[in-house]
Amino acid sequence: MSNINQSAAQESWQTLPGMLADVAGRFADRAAIVENGRSISYQQLQQLSREAARALMTLGVQAGDRVALWAPNLSEWIVAACGVHAAGAVLVPLNTRMKGAEAADILERSRAKVLVSVGDFLNHYYPDLLGGLRPATLEHLVVLGDKVQASADLSWEQFMARAAGTDAQAQLQREAQIRPDDTADLMFTSGTTGRPKGVMCAHRPTILAFKAWSEVVGLSEGSRYLIVNPFFHTFGYKAGWVAALLQGATVYPEQVFDADAILRRIESDRISFMPGPPTLFLSMLAHPGLKNFDLSSMQSSVTGASTVPPILIRRMREELGIKNVTTAYGLTECGGCATLCDPADDVGTVANTCGKALPGTEVRCVDEQGLPVAAGEAGEVLLRGYHIMQGYFEDEQATAETIDADGWLHTGDVGVLDERGYLRITDRLKDMFIVGGFNCYPAEIERMLSNHPDVAQVAVLGVADERMGEVGCACVVARNGVRLDREAFIAWCRANMANYKVPRFVLQLDSLPVNASNKVQKRDLVQIVKAKLEAAAQPA
Repeated sequence: MSNINQSAAQESWQTLPGMLADVAGRFADRAAIVENGRSISYQQLQQLSREAARALMTLGVQAGDRVALWAPNLSEWIVAACGVHAAGAVLVPLNTRMKGAEAADILERSRAKVLVSVGDFLNHYYPDLLGGLRPATLEHLVVLGDKVQASADLSWEQFMARAAGTDAQAQLQREAQIRPDDTADLMFTSGTTGRPKGVMCAHRPTILAFKAWSEVVGLSEGSRYLIVNPFFHTFGYKAGWVAALLQGATVYPEQVFDADAILRRIESDRISFMPGPPTLFLSMLAHPGLKNFDLSSMQSSVTGASTVPPILIRRMREELGIKNVTTAYGLTECGGCATLCDPADDVGTVANTCGKALPGTEVRCVDEQGLPVAAGEAGEVLLRGYHIMQGYFEDEQATAETIDADGWLHTGDVGVLDERGYLRITDRLKDMFIVGGFNCYPAEIERMLSNHPDVAQVAVLGVADERMGEVGCACVVARNGVRLDREAFIAWCRANMANYKVPRFVLQLDSLPVNASNKVQKRDLVQIVKAKLEAAAQPA
């Protein structure tokens, strides 16, 4: 092969469609996805993804256009996403917990041209959630499942049939024009401003980072990977099916977490690899029939949170029989992973740290002046490397505030690096808490709660929870002396925001603690909340 052709081939392998073409060539007949007893081979997955790309092109999708996906973990999600990439477009995953207004906001700001949405799911018909909210820029809606209610919408079968409208050679030419540093996805993540921001990431960093991640955590050729983490999240998308395809593993999608169903699938499908938040493993360990399941196929797992009890790591190894258990740290702005423990590390290291930097990644902790602190001292965690985001979509100011002139990503997390270079997250500069693996940003929740007719002021913070890690607590000052009806308030929240954002606790206060600038003092509020919750827990 000439140097020019070799260079072009190497570059194609660093795009997601190029990666799929490579593995489809090497593992043509191997199962890429197994779902409901149906197997899709690597060769079939590539064919289906190129059909989806042609269908998108027929619908007018150009290179760089945004295409949104709003669905649970289904084989069609992977086919559609690979099709978006193969059409040279940008994937915009939407959280299935979002309500219509939340999803419509992202669709409008990303100017998504096509939305692929689940139909019936969790007692909702998802397209209906956009009733009266659908942006004018959204030209086509494709509905997965048996029911398509609006005549203007396309079923998945009708959508795939549109592939006939675009020549296969035209799609291959489009695919060949994709470059490793082109934007592959636009993932919206909330921030301290209270409004989600679109994180732009390219093809090459995803491939390089999760190739390295896979090799450390034990995801390998032939692994049977049960993906419970949602595909709309980097944990289920990049550390999920992308990593699986990179390694020639088989994906087993799981739509909803249910401990009994998961244990049964591990046994029946001989699952060998399954990451997830601590909540997932705590639920499995609490299952009354745990000892009745054969989990001997399980080899490796990855978990992570700000705090992981050492006893959990030990129980995962001893009671679930998972030999390789490791923890990691990352955020959407760095593609999902920055540091990683080695499965050979001792229980204390795996539980109490997030591991060392991935190859090609720099990690430092700095003081308020931006100067590195000594080993063992706390400081803001900064990251630098090839997988840092390209920036926030159409938000130069927020990008400049997050990535400094020297290329360091300011995470807003507070951490400690030990002498070995292992990172431990101790706190957050950003006002954020994590509910069962989902990031919750008080500013965003407070903005939504402010629309409640009885709310004069509100402050939200996270409180510890044994099962979920943390849950939300809303501290409300009501209007005109109204006594809040907690059940009605929670019901309103459930109707207006994703379930994981709904506060578990609601405390009505006469006033919120503020400083001279009238800014709520969250540290003082934490003490007030702690005292009230402890008092409420005491027997009468």
